[in-house]
Amino acid sequence: MVYLLFVLGFVFLIKGADLLVAGASAIGRQFRISEMVIGLTIVSFGTSLPELLVTMISSVSGKPEMGLGNILGSNVANILIILGVAAMVRPLPIPRDTYFIEIPFSILAAMLIGFLANANIFNSGASTIGRQEGLILLYFFILFMIYVFISSRSKKPESEKVIHVQKPLFNSIALIAIGIAGLYFGGGWVVDGATALALQLGVSQGIIGLTVIAIGTSLPELVTSAVAAYKGNTDMAVGNAIGSNIFNLLWIVGITSVITPIPFTDHSNQDILMVLISSSVLIMAVIIGKRPGVNRIEGFLFLVVYGAYVYSLITRP
Repeated sequence: MVYLLFVLGFVFLIKGADLLVAGASAIGRQFRISEMVIGLTIVSFGTSLPELLVTMISSVSGKPEMGLGNILGSNVANILIILGVAAMVRPLPIPRDTYFIEIPFSILAAMLIGFLANANIFNSGASTIGRQEGLILLYFFILFMIYVFISSRSKKPESEKVIHVQKPLFNSIALIAIGIAGLYFGGGWVVDGATALALQLGVSQGIIGLTVIAIGTSLPELVTSAVAAYKGNTDMAVGNAIGSNIFNLLWIVGITSVITPIPFTDHSNQDILMVLISSSVLIMAVIIGKRPGVNRIEGFLFLVVYGAYVYSLITRP
């Protein structure tokens, strides 16, 4: 029964996030908020909700290792699995701003978490991401959002229209309420199921968070990027994966650690290193290729690297 709820939990998480985004977007359009602003705020927020709910529930219920593992594992999956699959669907050119600003910013975010957790600036003698560290992460997240808004204002589409939605306001509010309920129950079921799975397999909750939960909570980004690549919207596919990584590291870890401290172990340092390695692999793929981007062969190699990473997790002491 617990494993059925585990699977249903992922379904509720993904569908709940989808309904919440749909309802919030509809309300935004009714109040004449532009599509660009909705996309930069509501949609980005929505695709990171599964990771947020799982991380917060894990931390509050005394399983912080699983929560942090979910975030770090999702970031590795976002680059190696999502961009790998998307590149195999269609070669991915990397936009200039993404290569010079957003990818380095995601690397900076990972290095910042590693530094704050190990430097013991605010928590002497304890490797912990606490409230003070969380506030610093949220500060950098605000800086990133300021950059996003400034960048979007300088790149307005040729004809930006505000779409008037005829759906009653009540329907939009109902979608939001159902979405929140789905996220709440789905997050709890995923955490409970993952705990039972870890006990049965004899592995740590952190490894389950780094693999099973990380892939599950990254499914919205995977589907979005693969479909975007298939339709030729390669910029969206790349931006979705890189942007999600920044949201995960700065916003989710930041807000979770403000609520409850997140312990940081030696294994966490190894996982942070893997986040940095996966980002470096992406940069190398861009540099080595004839064109700045990720081709099908490189996308396949991304998946091979991820497979080796999962194997190393399973076999590590």
